[in-house]
Amino acid sequence: MKIKKELWFGLIIMGLIIAGTAVMLISADTITNGHLGLMMLALVVVAIMMGFPTAFTLMGMGMIFTWLAYEENTTKTLDLMVQSAFKVMSNDVLISIPLFVFMGYLVERANLIEKLFRSLHLSLARVPGSLAVATLFTCAVFATATGIVGAVVTLMGLLALPQMLKGGYDVRLSAGAITAGGCLGILIPPSVLLIVYGATAGVSVVQLYAGAFFPGIMLAGLYILYVIIVAKLKPELAPPLSEQARFIPLPALTQQISDAVSNRALPALVKSLKGARNVNVPTGYIL
Repeated sequence: MKIKKELWFGLIIMGLIIAGTAVMLISADTITNGHLGLMMLALVVVAIMMGFPTAFTLMGMGMIFTWLAYEENTTKTLDLMVQSAFKVMSNDVLISIPLFVFMGYLVERANLIEKLFRSLHLSLARVPGSLAVATLFTCAVFATATGIVGAVVTLMGLLALPQMLKGGYDVRLSAGAITAGGCLGILIPPSVLLIVYGATAGVSVVQLYAGAFFPGIMLAGLYILYVIIVAKLKPELAPPLSEQARFIPLPALTQQISDAVSNRALPALVKSLKGARNVNVPTGYIL
């Protein structure tokens, strides 16, 4: 079986980590807590590289090496686990994370982002790189509904990437616009990362939000400006929308209503200007 180069590289790194840890333990006269910490770090890296879930790897390694550090004193290990879990669960700030995630879920299920993206790229059709600009703007708006980077990148990758590739956009520019716009979820509130950092470091989340809001908006503006400049200088990377892509046919009933309203718009405007008292008064007399 042929093994890929990336897999060989990972296996070599894992082997070096295991060999270095083994040499460190063999050469040590007594194993201290520092040695246990380095060994735990090495095993965590190896386990994650082997594909084990990160959360359960950290939890399991923490329990095992805490038990070893306390010299097999199970009582202290369990007490420390309970205290750490209670400290996290009693933090009122962290309760906002599932609420923000739920808000983003509602926005996604309501197809608001899809409608926003479609309306934006049609309204910005005359702007150079309109699809990429609409993608960045939609990412910035969706970042305010959910603070998760992966959700924004995944949704916009499924929604905007096929449209940009179909429109003849360069793959690198398309992927860059989506990933750059998705990373705005870290800065633009509500950012889950800022909530976790504020709760862990003991910093005010409100101050973190205030300090990250304007840089996030500034980054979004700079991304949009960059895309417009690139599309202006190199139109082959982001070609404009065709006339066929700009044309949106209306349903028959909607077209009839639109025609009827457009035919009666001017008389209705004149009647509104005349007022209820002057309905029967000739327009020329009023003017």
